[in-house]
Amino acid sequence: MDVILQAMGLVFDPYVMMVIVLSGAFGLFMGAIPGLSATMATALLVPVTFFMPPVPALAAIVTATAMAIFAGDLPGALLRIPGTPASAAYTEEAYAMTRKGKAELVLGVGLSSAVIGGLFGAVVLSFTAPVLAEVALKFSSFEYFWLACLGLTSAAFISTDEPVKGLISLLVGLLIATVGIDPTAGHPRFTFGSVELMGGVNFIPAMIGMFAVAEVLRSVTATSPLARVENGHFGNVFRGVGGVLKQYKLNLLRGSVIGTLVGALPGAGSDIAAWISYAVSKKFSRTPEKFGTGHVEGIVDAGSSNNAGLGGTWVPALVFGIPGDSITAIVIGVLYVKGMNPGPTVFLEQPELIYAVFVTFFVANLLLLPLGYAAIKSSTQLLRVPRDVLMPIILMFCIVGTFAINNTVFGVGVMMVLGLVAYVMEENGFPIAPAILGLVLGGLLEDSFMTSMIKADGNLVAFFERPIAAVLGVVTVAIWLSPIVLRMRRKGASPAGDV
Repeated sequence: MDVILQAMGLVFDPYVMMVIVLSGAFGLFMGAIPGLSATMATALLVPVTFFMPPVPALAAIVTATAMAIFAGDLPGALLRIPGTPASAAYTEEAYAMTRKGKAELVLGVGLSSAVIGGLFGAVVLSFTAPVLAEVALKFSSFEYFWLACLGLTSAAFISTDEPVKGLISLLVGLLIATVGIDPTAGHPRFTFGSVELMGGVNFIPAMIGMFAVAEVLRSVTATSPLARVENGHFGNVFRGVGGVLKQYKLNLLRGSVIGTLVGALPGAGSDIAAWISYAVSKKFSRTPEKFGTGHVEGIVDAGSSNNAGLGGTWVPALVFGIPGDSITAIVIGVLYVKGMNPGPTVFLEQPELIYAVFVTFFVANLLLLPLGYAAIKSSTQLLRVPRDVLMPIILMFCIVGTFAINNTVFGVGVMMVLGLVAYVMEENGFPIAPAILGLVLGGLLEDSFMTSMIKADGNLVAFFERPIAAVLGVVTVAIWLSPIVLRMRRKGASPAGDV
């Protein structure tokens, strides 16, 4: 108890609180601009944290990332352009609600779900960090292969009513993910002699291109005026939110649990957690046909999962020094610089600093409520700007954000090319979400499969020999076979029904 009180004293210092508020505003700005992701916000904060003591340095990163993850919902809901990769899973759903004049509700639900999910993740981080880290460490390449397959399978639930087109879109994303150096043989693939492509296709330019540039092209080439969002002014953002959260309270809990568990798996993070939560929401919904038409249920799941995943990613980072995602990979470097070598001993040598991080998670998520509300109110100005003025501005931000990733024009070219590909796909009825998911999980799928095959000497039975891998494998294969089994059952039952 003394350690917790000492940690609270460190966090509620006026200087630390000022850092938290300023980094919160910075995170909201970074997340709301397409291309300026939460990872980039963390990277830009690192030089500043060199001049800070450990507590405010870590507090700045925690707060900025929590704010940025939510802020990615703003352009996603208002303009159909996700501000961060974690928002991409439900951008279509959120924008469909906005087109119906429900922008207040979708953003209010998104903010409330993010706060609740973030607090849930903070509780789990504070009380069960060592346990979750031990579970995550039991995952080998076999488990990661099945986890990637399970995530890719969710594309079938996320895509439209035409699963074949969803599968083709998924394969396009997997194809893009294979560009670069073969991780096993070390040979370049699909690089066409380009040195830049040897490093693969960066996810951020791809996401910006397939969502933002495609939307700009659609606006430019529209022969008739695009439907305008009816809600040009926001009143009470929280009107109706209580009823929605009460109705979908189990979704809120499920999304928070999935986000925390997936976030605790090294390399997974909030992005994959959001996709899985949205897919699970649609799978178990009583009204799955409403998904994609502007239905709030999936947003409750994925919105809570996003911020809950943040707490989960810090579990392996703090306890074992294994990054849960790209953000905590940067955090581990900051911890070493500050003399806080991550690992079990840090809980014994500097417990007050670790608990100060836990307290910061609670403060940051509670602060997200007022700051997020202010961001939503100010974002309404986006709806009043004519699209022929707004789209060039968005394109400019996309180019700047893409260029800033590696300071190269090549990324801008990738963004433009994939934007054109996405535009052609959508014009022909192919959904973009599965392609993005294939691009995200393609590397993990290939690496884990090749590593597992080398370990097992080509024996496929080894994928089911480990207990956790066996459970994940059986569940995944069962999902794959379920449509065939259901179709056979319908065919077998149809003659009896006709009698």
